[in-house]
Amino acid sequence: MTKIAAIVGGGVIGGGWAARFALMGWNVQVFDPDPEAKRKISEVMAGAERALPMLYEAPLRARGKISFHQTIAEAVSGAQYVQESVPERLELKQKVYAELQAHCSEDVVLASSTSGFKPSELQEGAARPGQIIVAHPFNPVYLLPLAELVPGVNGAPETVEKAREILIDIGMYPLHVKAEIDAHIADRFLEAVWREALWLVKDGIATTEEIDDAIRYGFGLRWAQMGLFETYRVAGGEAGMKHFMAQFGPALKWPWTKLMDVPEFNEELVDLIAGQSDAQSGHMSIRELERLRDDNLVAILRALKGQNAGAGKLIADHDATLRAPLGGEVPLVTVRRTVPVDWTDVNGHMNEGRYGQVFSDASEELMFHVGADRDYIAAGNSYFTAETGVKYVLETHAGEGFYVETRVALGQGKKLRLLHEMKRAKDDALLATCDQFLLHVSLETRKSCPPLPQVLQAVEALAAKHAD
Repeated sequence: MTKIAAIVGGGVIGGGWAARFALMGWNVQVFDPDPEAKRKISEVMAGAERALPMLYEAPLRARGKISFHQTIAEAVSGAQYVQESVPERLELKQKVYAELQAHCSEDVVLASSTSGFKPSELQEGAARPGQIIVAHPFNPVYLLPLAELVPGVNGAPETVEKAREILIDIGMYPLHVKAEIDAHIADRFLEAVWREALWLVKDGIATTEEIDDAIRYGFGLRWAQMGLFETYRVAGGEAGMKHFMAQFGPALKWPWTKLMDVPEFNEELVDLIAGQSDAQSGHMSIRELERLRDDNLVAILRALKGQNAGAGKLIADHDATLRAPLGGEVPLVTVRRTVPVDWTDVNGHMNEGRYGQVFSDASEELMFHVGADRDYIAAGNSYFTAETGVKYVLETHAGEGFYVETRVALGQGKKLRLLHEMKRAKDDALLATCDQFLLHVSLETRKSCPPLPQVLQAVEALAAKHAD
């Protein structure tokens, strides 16, 4: 069955949802009365198409189609999931849900991106209140995996479960918020920090740039991997959280913050904040800032992925679901992926060391294909690279898709010789080649030895098939 998602409201958040769904293989049907919606979503899609594949070792699914429709009825036709991202006006959202329920079946998920309204407020007066839930994302939706899934007391369990499965399918982390609360969970933290930041600027204590520096050079890096409570548990030392609470708990009574007091939101404060923000970042366009943000997020998320921690573990687990076993083609396509931003050097192209990783990944895929997999290695056998010769033909840049074709030139006894060709995906241009010679070894003696019979048979069969 074709997977179809409907996006109602194609602004920054709606466009991010459209990109996430489309890049994960869903067809996307958009309704937005803004005559610029198609252009805006196309620009968001361009950024997402460059950034999201960098997170994965496996190729993403075939990109879904994005289509634009004149009415809500057309946009939701055939959809299994609807994401509403219209402006934050309750009467507008309720009107949209009345129209949605008039044109879609009962088993369709109707989810809202709202950051402020509770599900019960959205469900008020609806024909089928249990069908409406909140799935609150974070910008950029195509990179940040969190979606606060809030059904409220009226949300139907089957709707929640279906939404959860769909969000996981597109690589997101559905955080099930079981109680209704204004601003859900994450935005309550952001509101507290934002409120305090406004006071610091208004009172002349810090500029917008100094506040951002305090976050990005300090606790923001810890929060990215550990969150709040785990960070403070570590701060408690060997005695743990109890010690931290005992040591810093009394400080909660000190008048450090102004969380319950709001500065007067007048033109003077707006001009002050806007002026400092212009001085800080006005030399870059919004698209340039978005690209910088995306590149930084990719690098941070890939670092976490390498450590199997935080959001990186989620991406690693999702990556595994996208990997497919090698086929029987000649030559074998052993790698198909996108160059991540953290693979480039000062010249702006792929670092030469990463070519070694690409060809190492290619040989590993072939090893798994012939049965020399993780279980085989755990039992004490493997192939070790004895010699490689790499030739660099064309430059390779961040965001470029590529694939590797691998031929078995020699598969005899303990000897395995592989010929790899790395090619650009969009035009099949040859980027680099590698001649790789491997020896089968015993991990117990660390010396060469013949492969086990089933592996040797598979290698010899491939060598015969690739002989020409």
